[in-house]
Amino acid sequence: MKKMFALALGILTAIGGFVDIGDLVTNAVVGSRFGLSLAWVVVLGVVGICVFAEMSGRVAAVSGRATFSLVRQRLGPRLGFVNLCGSVAVTALTYIAEIGGVALALELASSINAYLWIPVVGLLVWIVLWRVKFDIMENVFGLAGLALVVFGVSLWALKPDFASLATQALHPSVPATEGTPTYLYYAVALFGAAMTPYEVFFFSSGGIEEKWTAKDIPVMRSNVFVGFPLGGLISLAIAATSMLVLGSSGIDVESLGQVALPVVVALGKVGLIFALVGFFAATFGAACETGLSVGYSISQYFGWQWGKFVAPRRAARFHVVMLIATIMAVGVLLTTADPIKVTEYSVVFSAVALPLTYLPILVVANDTRYMGAHVNGRLANVLGSFYLVVILIASLAAIPLMVLTKAGQ
Repeated sequence: MKKMFALALGILTAIGGFVDIGDLVTNAVVGSRFGLSLAWVVVLGVVGICVFAEMSGRVAAVSGRATFSLVRQRLGPRLGFVNLCGSVAVTALTYIAEIGGVALALELASSINAYLWIPVVGLLVWIVLWRVKFDIMENVFGLAGLALVVFGVSLWALKPDFASLATQALHPSVPATEGTPTYLYYAVALFGAAMTPYEVFFFSSGGIEEKWTAKDIPVMRSNVFVGFPLGGLISLAIAATSMLVLGSSGIDVESLGQVALPVVVALGKVGLIFALVGFFAATFGAACETGLSVGYSISQYFGWQWGKFVAPRRAARFHVVMLIATIMAVGVLLTTADPIKVTEYSVVFSAVALPLTYLPILVVANDTRYMGAHVNGRLANVLGSFYLVVILIASLAAIPLMVLTKAGQ
C-alpha cells in the first residue's frame, strides 16, 4: 500500500511538473491560432520527455549520482562547464517565467496587480526551498496541480464534434490565416515547452533526494510513462478548449485570464476556482522545481554538498545559489518585464539548449562503468538517437524562426 501511495503521488507530481506556465500559455496560444493542427508536437514532446526522463531516472537510481555530477566527470571540466552555463541560463530564464506565472495566477484570483505580488512570491518560493521537506513540497503541489483536469472536463462540457477534432489532429495543416514560418515557430516553441531542460534535472536529482536504488526503477518508470502522458493530455485539452472558445471568437491570448476563459464559459465560477487552484499549484510547483534545478546543477558540477535531504547549514552554498537566483528573478520581473513574454522566450530558448541537456544523458546511460547491466537497450538508443536529431533541428531552427516571425507575430 505504501508503494502504491508513493506511485500515485509520483504520477501527480509528474503532471504538475509537465504543465507549467510555459505549457499553459503556449498551448493556449497555439490552440487559439492553430487549433489542433500542432497536436502532433505535443505527442512528440511527451514521448521525448518520457525517453530522457526514464534515462535520467535510471542513471540516478543505478549510479546514485545526479546529472551534472556525471556530466563533469564524463565530458571533462571544460566541455562540462559549457554545458553547465547553457543549461543554467535557460533554467534561470524559466525560473523567472515561473515566478511571474505565480504572480499572474494571484493577480487573477485577487485583482491585485501582479507586480505587487512578485516580491511576495519570491519570498514564499525561497521559504519553501529553504525550509519545506522535499516530499511534502513535491506531493502537495502535485496533488493540487491535478485541478488542471478541469480543462478536460470543460472540453467535454463544451460538447465539440470530437470526430472533427480527431481529424484535425491526425491531418495537420497550416491554417489559411497563418504562414508556414509562424507554424514552424510555434511547433518549436511547443516542443521546447514539452521538453524543458529543468524537468530532467529535477527528476534525476529528486531520485537522489528520495534515495532511489535499482529496486525503484519499476516505480520510477511507472511515474514517467503514466505521469507525463497525463500531463500531455491536459496540454491537449488546453489547446482544444482555447480553439473552441478563443479561436472561434478571434481572441488572442495575452494574459493568463484568457487561458482560463474557456473554463469559465464551460463551467462558470466553479470551473474558474479549479482553474485558479491548478494555475497556482502548477506554476508554484514549477517555480520550486526550477529554483532547485539551478541549485542542483551548479552544486553538482562543482562538487558541493546539495539537496534538501541534508540540513541547510550543511549545504550552505546550494541554498545561497538558490537565494541569488530568486533575487535575480524577482529583480528582472520588477523591471516591469511582461511575464507572458518572458514565458514565450523561455520556451524558445529551452529548445536552443536542448542538445546541451540531452546528449550527456544519452552518453552516460550507455556507459557500463556507471550503469553496469542497466545500460540502455536497443529501443532506448534508437529513440534517444532519433530525438537527438529532432532536438538538434529544433535547436538550430529556433532563433532564425524567432527573428523571421518576430516571435510568432
